[in-house]
Amino acid sequence: MLQQLQTATSKSRKRQLSVSLASNSETIRAAQALRHRVFAGEMGARLSSREPGIDHDLFDPYCDHLVVQDDETGEVVGTYRILPPHQARTLGSYYSDTEFDLTRLSHLRNQLVEVGRSCVHADYRTGATISLLWSGLADYMSQRGHNYLVGCASVSLIDGGHFAASLYAKLAKTALSPVEWRVFPRCPLPLAALNQKLDAPIPPLLRGYLRAGSYICGEPAWDPDFNTADFFLLLPLQQIEQRYAKHFLR
Repeated sequence: MLQQLQTATSKSRKRQLSVSLASNSETIRAAQALRHRVFAGEMGARLSSREPGIDHDLFDPYCDHLVVQDDETGEVVGTYRILPPHQARTLGSYYSDTEFDLTRLSHLRNQLVEVGRSCVHADYRTGATISLLWSGLADYMSQRGHNYLVGCASVSLIDGGHFAASLYAKLAKTALSPVEWRVFPRCPLPLAALNQKLDAPIPPLLRGYLRAGSYICGEPAWDPDFNTADFFLLLPLQQIEQRYAKHFLR
């Protein structure tokens, strides 16, 4: 377990925070409720959950749930969903398989840990909370000996997709993976029909992944339920930038 790995203080609330793997169904449900609040309530995503107020799908029972909690109240204020390779084999799929053709990563599947459904409570969106989530992921990978972290970074399509298209055009010049690690979107963002020349600053979370050494593995997929462009990321831990290693791999 990742119980009490680190603590941090939320500047806005002056509260102590801790990170761990959810160890019971109640904590998992609290994480799923946070996900619903952020994705459906704030972002307007169309979730297919059967239970009102809970974001749950067929992948959840196979995942580990990393949570950041307020030590004073016990409230779950941040979460990552983690799908390890042995559970992906049991299930027969990663979530990313629903959005991308991962054929070229077949030789890595036994080493891929997929993260997703990342979100943070609006009152706790500080560097402290993000740092705890990252440190929790680092310990998870290190303790289990996994070598590759994968997942999707989502970019809003509220402007019709022009920002996302311009962002891809920018990143394709500097951050594309080697060709043998390329993936292919099942529902591609129609890049040719969009303006790809906007000034597109890299969103902070995506910038953090890229600075740590992640690759963009091809063109983004369009996720109509979340109204986002999803960029598939691959982070080989053995290639992580040294300036980030002390923070990510303590």
